[in-house]
Amino acid sequence: MFTLITAGVQIYSDYSEDISKVDERMSVIETSYMSSLSRSLWSLDQKLLNVQMQGILNLPDIIQLRLNVYPDSEIVLGELDSNISTVSHTFPLIHNSEEIYTLGELTIVASMEGIYENLKRKVFVILTTQAFKTFFISILILWIFQYLVTRHLGRMAEYAQSLNIKHLDKPLVLDRENTKFNESDELSQVTNAINSMRLTLIDDLQKQYESENEIRKLSLALEQSPSSVLICDRSWKIEYINTKFSQLTGFELNDVISQHPRDINGDVSTQHAQLWDNIQLQVERVGVWQGEIHNTRKGGERFWEQSIITPIKDNEGRPNHYLILGEDISIRKRYEQQLLRQANYDILTGLPNRMLALDRLKLALAQARRDDHKVGLMFLDLDNFKHINDTMGHDNGDSLLIEASRRISSCLRGTSTVARLGGDEFLVILPSLDDDAAAEQVAERILQTFTPPFILTNQEVFISTSIGIAIYPTDSDTSSTLLQHADAAMYQAKDKGKSSFQRFSPEMNQDSHERLQIETRLRRALELEELELYYQPIVQASTGKIIGAEALIRWNNPTLGIISPDKFIPLAEETGLIVPIGDWVLNTACKDIKHWQQTTGMNLTIAVNVSPRQFRDGGFIETVNQVLSETQLDPQFLELEITERLILDKSIETSGIFKHLDEKGIKLSIDDFGTGYSALGYLKSYPFDTLKIDKSFVQDVIESSEDAALVTAIITMAHSLGLKVIAEGVEEAPQLGFLNQHNCDYAQGYFFSRPVPAEDFNNWLTKNIQDNA
Repeated sequence: MFTLITAGVQIYSDYSEDISKVDERMSVIETSYMSSLSRSLWSLDQKLLNVQMQGILNLPDIIQLRLNVYPDSEIVLGELDSNISTVSHTFPLIHNSEEIYTLGELTIVASMEGIYENLKRKVFVILTTQAFKTFFISILILWIFQYLVTRHLGRMAEYAQSLNIKHLDKPLVLDRENTKFNESDELSQVTNAINSMRLTLIDDLQKQYESENEIRKLSLALEQSPSSVLICDRSWKIEYINTKFSQLTGFELNDVISQHPRDINGDVSTQHAQLWDNIQLQVERVGVWQGEIHNTRKGGERFWEQSIITPIKDNEGRPNHYLILGEDISIRKRYEQQLLRQANYDILTGLPNRMLALDRLKLALAQARRDDHKVGLMFLDLDNFKHINDTMGHDNGDSLLIEASRRISSCLRGTSTVARLGGDEFLVILPSLDDDAAAEQVAERILQTFTPPFILTNQEVFISTSIGIAIYPTDSDTSSTLLQHADAAMYQAKDKGKSSFQRFSPEMNQDSHERLQIETRLRRALELEELELYYQPIVQASTGKIIGAEALIRWNNPTLGIISPDKFIPLAEETGLIVPIGDWVLNTACKDIKHWQQTTGMNLTIAVNVSPRQFRDGGFIETVNQVLSETQLDPQFLELEITERLILDKSIETSGIFKHLDEKGIKLSIDDFGTGYSALGYLKSYPFDTLKIDKSFVQDVIESSEDAALVTAIITMAHSLGLKVIAEGVEEAPQLGFLNQHNCDYAQGYFFSRPVPAEDFNNWLTKNIQDNA
């Protein structure tokens, strides 16, 4: 449009210029020819007039001349075409002499065709030139616009099209110089707007991504949760279940969708419906319910589930869904039941344990107070059960306990309770007794049931029990005191020969107190150095020459005085104190004998008693090796005396200990042979060196032919097995003569010396050496 307007203005200007040129030409003609024409006309010079007019007609664009000569003549030169445009100019011819005379007027007619033709040519040229000029200018403008604007807009468009979450790390940067003008123009504004939008988009996408990621994580957490998950609508209709729920119950979503959770297990009981009514009420009021539900799997199997039910609330705090989390606790419930049983029942026998027994005792005492009845409490301990354990192994011991519990239970009525307190101790509670004699009758029946032998590994074993009886309220009105009194009565029964029962009497408290006092003081006896070793010499029976000594422990308590080993050694065995005490005995005895070897120059042997519990201790061999190393005693001069019941233990551990001791060169002796279950076959299985005949056989060897025959047989048998024989309890010369007569190797007893402290034994040893010198 601008080009057309400028072209039109130019054409109009040129057209106006051409018209003005024609007008100017006519004005020139008027100026140039008016006077000459006026003279020619005044002089009536026709020829000159025609020449002059012809000269005018020959001028450009002049096509006709009309000369009006006044008054009425007219001269016309040139043809006039009515189809062409013309322009005319008329001026008068005036002759100026003395007066002014108007001779006529000349009309000049000029053709416009030349102007129009020229105008057409100019229009074509101008329009063509303007068109080309406009085209090239447009091209230039477009190129400039493309370079300065369009390419940047294209970069913006391309950047905007590629703008996504994967391509947000780079901002939009235009390929142009950072001038002051560029920094504030519209492109920079658009670029900044896009980059700002990018940052906003990054934040929005990041938030959206985080939100979606959170939703995804929550979805995966629900789906992969180790707990079963149900989501119900506000009407408690199931909308969602996770994989764990399907695995746990066997139900798929189609099986339970739109059902109430209480209906999916098939339980239509009133109790189940009331449970769910309470659950819904508590969830709506409190906002949570947690507890155990007995549910059913798809196959009908019942299981326990720990459930937590909470509402899912909208933004206004109103519940619109309900979340039910569940966990299968069937195994835990079984464990709880098992633990409950283990906490209250003995695993081996299935009888109530101490805890449950004491609870039942308290209940029985409370009932007896209300009904004014009596309660009998019986404390039972199997006689010599430890001997069975040591000789026949713990498996047989367990079998014996099971059978013993069965026999005791068979003697009781339904309301009575028999419980195992631990080890070989049992407790019997007899509620609602009318008199004290009823408890004694039950004790008689229990003793009778122990009369038949117990069969252990196809071997008959006779075992008895000692029973202590205490009666409520005669003996005490509290459970703890009643239990103590029954225990004291049981120990009294054992002291009186076992296989019997004993009613509690006040005097028994003294014995029980004494036992407790001994046990308490024994725990500190080693620390307070109250223990002492006595030594009794062992001599060669035929010559009386000393060959060694036996170490015997004694306990001298400042308060209780000298305490017999028969009282504190069994307690040490029971409490486990025998292990540190035995280690002390071994170490002290080896030190003393090594000292006497050095002072006398004799190869004396020391005999040390080893208890079964000490022998089976895991560190026994290490202790022996350490003592020999510290005292520098040759192992051949150490003799360990093993009780006869220990050799009946056929365990691999026992055989290994015997083998190690024998390889070390330590001598092994069987103590008190013949007093227990003599297992002669084992004598050749273990590497024993010496057999000791118990003093109970030696003391009557002169008066009793049976004892004489038995001692003779033991000596003969031992020699046939390559064993040396030591006779204990030699107190008279005839006894020593009998032993020499039957080739007994060694002897010890009061005939030679009583057990004496180390200092006295050293004096005796010096005197004996002098006497035999």
